[in-house]
Amino acid sequence: MSGGHFVRNPLGGQLWRAAVARPPLDVPHMIPTLSEALAERGYESLTDVQQAVTAPDLADADLLVSAQTGSGKTVGFGLAIAGTLLGEITRFGPAGAPLALVVAPTRELALQVQRELGWLYAKAGARVASCIGGMDARDERRALERGAHVVVGPPGRLCDRIKRGSL
Repeated sequence: MSGGHFVRNPLGGQLWRAAVARPPLDVPHMIPTLSEALAERGYESLTDVQQAVTAPDLADADLLVSAQTGSGKTVGFGLAIAGTLLGEITRFGPAGAPLALVVAPTRELALQVQRELGWLYAKAGARVASCIGGMDARDERRALERGAHVVVGPPGRLCDRIKRGSL
């Protein structure tokens, strides 16, 4: 749990991490549920990449972003597509056909993107699914049948799901 402090367990010598409520991140034009999620993760400000991709004049623009590992690109991507996915609302409706397909070059990156988008959009009620090799295809199919707002995967697996009619 990020954004907390340690307190001593009264029943023993172990330390517990106690949550500290943080106010939402104060970023103009950001969807409130996303700023709350960022604050809960310990963000006090956006990284340079995240600031760049959330600039209001770039809304609805196609972006090509290149930056070092650890610069916040994955969360930045999630922030950049938020306006397209949510528009003026703060929560997703019931999941059905995907609103977005995120194509990642590798299964490892697809899992990372799914993880990051999962916590970023959790307060907005998003269902983020992955389609990646090495996982049970039946579980993937069932997850897609239940509906997803965002589906992440490498090109081969996404194409396979499309050809099989489950995506």
